[in-house]
Amino acid sequence: MSSVIKDLARVRNIGISAHIDSGKTTLTERILFYTKRIHKVHEVRGKDGVGATMDSMELERERGITIASAATYCSWNDHHVNIIDTPGHVDFTIEVERALRVLDGAVLVLCSVAGVQSQSITVDRQMKRYNVPRIAFVNKCDRSGANPARVCDQLRDKLGHNSVMMQIPIGLEADHKGVVDLVKMKGFLFEGDNGEEIKEIEIPGALQAEAEARREVLLDTISMYHDGLMEAMLEDNVTEALIKEAVRKATISRDITPVFLGSAYKNKGVQLLLNAVIEYLPNPMDVTNDAIRMKGDEEETFRVETDPTLPLLSLAFKLEVSPYGQLTYLRIYQGSLKKGDTIVNQRSRDKVKVGRLVRMHADSMEDIDGTICGDIVAMFGVDCASGDTFTDGKVDASMTSIHVPAPVVSLAIKPKSQKAQDNMSKALQRFSKEDPTFRVGSDEETGDTLISGMGELHLDVYVERMKREYNAEVEVGAPKVAYRETITIPADFDYTHKKQTGGSGQYGRIIGTLEPSGSDDFVYENKVTGGNIPSEYISSVEKGFKSCLDRGEYAGYPLVGLKVVLKDGNSHAVDSSDNAFQAAARGAFRAFYDKAKPVVLEPIMRVSVEGPTEFQGDMMGTVMKRRGVIQGTTEEGGFVRIDADVPLSEMFGYATVLRSATQGKAEFTMEFNRYGVAPAEVNETLRKAWLEKRAAATK
Repeated sequence: MSSVIKDLARVRNIGISAHIDSGKTTLTERILFYTKRIHKVHEVRGKDGVGATMDSMELERERGITIASAATYCSWNDHHVNIIDTPGHVDFTIEVERALRVLDGAVLVLCSVAGVQSQSITVDRQMKRYNVPRIAFVNKCDRSGANPARVCDQLRDKLGHNSVMMQIPIGLEADHKGVVDLVKMKGFLFEGDNGEEIKEIEIPGALQAEAEARREVLLDTISMYHDGLMEAMLEDNVTEALIKEAVRKATISRDITPVFLGSAYKNKGVQLLLNAVIEYLPNPMDVTNDAIRMKGDEEETFRVETDPTLPLLSLAFKLEVSPYGQLTYLRIYQGSLKKGDTIVNQRSRDKVKVGRLVRMHADSMEDIDGTICGDIVAMFGVDCASGDTFTDGKVDASMTSIHVPAPVVSLAIKPKSQKAQDNMSKALQRFSKEDPTFRVGSDEETGDTLISGMGELHLDVYVERMKREYNAEVEVGAPKVAYRETITIPADFDYTHKKQTGGSGQYGRIIGTLEPSGSDDFVYENKVTGGNIPSEYISSVEKGFKSCLDRGEYAGYPLVGLKVVLKDGNSHAVDSSDNAFQAAARGAFRAFYDKAKPVVLEPIMRVSVEGPTEFQGDMMGTVMKRRGVIQGTTEEGGFVRIDADVPLSEMFGYATVLRSATQGKAEFTMEFNRYGVAPAEVNETLRKAWLEKRAAATK
């Protein structure tokens, strides 16, 4: 295969996306086998212990799932095809997100039994976000209960696709032997040990009527988007080339979704799907991409030209950090790139030299000398962040960004030893750089390291990778909720601080009121008249009360919403001092705080749950069980959004519960809204724990 691409019309950049366990990785494995990139087929959960080529991570092979998207390339019918195999699990959604951002077309894989599933809906939403044309492959036609026609209808009903069957099956379930191509009106059987021998046959008599009816539907659908085909149908002069031209045009404009059938595991239909990728999905010149440049003080969006002679514009869409340096996946949108070129990172303005340029084949690399726009390659040893734009310095612009969903689940982690601490720090630094949805922070109050991500599996995988790849043993716990305290009623205080230790002593008397401030802020009001407290000590009292805000006396949490009104007091000409009046304030706080009826406040989150309308009741139920207060619901296009205020302490584990209640079809976002009074039982529990902790400390 040539190192440098010369003909952009012969390039395809495709992604293979679907719900978990639909057969994406198995399909990719068969594609690599038929295009002679690999010489032996391995299964995802293979008995030979090798595992699929694209699942190169040890954890992926153990669990039988794809965790990180993997890139490869192959050649089919003199076309260069870059392929990205993406995860199906919702926790690794960023891998799908950034793959679709840089791809020109996609294959949406659906199970012929389960049909359109939860992640099919999520993936479809992502494809729509980036305007990615797609063809559908209904996999597992050999399975009991297979019904590809029903799946085609579900594409229309559940996802709103104008889906049209390009093939019908020759046998289903255990009898699945091949397909009838409705364009050629021929049957195709797949024989040989690995389905590599394709046998063209006449359409079986029992399928002739169905094939003709389905072809009629196909022609009626696509003729709406091609005037030439419409005229040819009226003149009864329809050719195979005209049908393919019409299907290609309507697919690229996303007016239709062609549906193909087969069984990747049983080696059926994959070669015809490859033909469809070449015939119907766009080349880099068929799609439009936008970049952003500054015009004065405002951003201006402009169209990127897929032209190798123009200045370079490329996007770093995925990073992998290894002990030997950083591997940066690049999509070239404009211009060309050669080994040894100096390029500019538009975010940091750093100039870097491209020392090594490679094509990826799962976890192995093949060196190349250069490439042009429309290609997907990788650079080695260049430090950057995911989403950075690289240019040759001749254009000041950036590619539009990748959508990064906010993390929804957090865990507290603690290293088991000092060595584990050092290794954990290295691991966290790498993971947060590679994965924009993986965040690292610390709880200022507890000192715990907090890791946040898209779900429990997401974080579980990273904890496991810390152990395996960095030898960092960590203890995992739930993060502590950042509670607060406040007072609910005014309480008068009259407190005298008196201390005699020989020589000058300490004396300060203060009289006033502790009361709620009506906000989260500390408010201090001086109403002392007649000079009973010298003016220089008025601020000392304020300092003393402020020093008590870090820890309340009720449950040991920071105090918010306190107002102190200083009304009167006394001083001593010799014994009064700044320290004495600060001590008087602290003493007054401790002595009179309980009289102001303190309570614990808990963080209340604004939670938005979105999913299909059919699960509205189930979604509401999951919110109400967590002490949620519904603020409103919005319905649109078969989806409903529920906005609610829910205590943070009730939200742990919610992602899993929501998925279970909605067959994985709902998702949620969560952000801090306000603090609210915790229920009596929560107050009592936290108060009791604090008193026990304080008693233990004084022993």
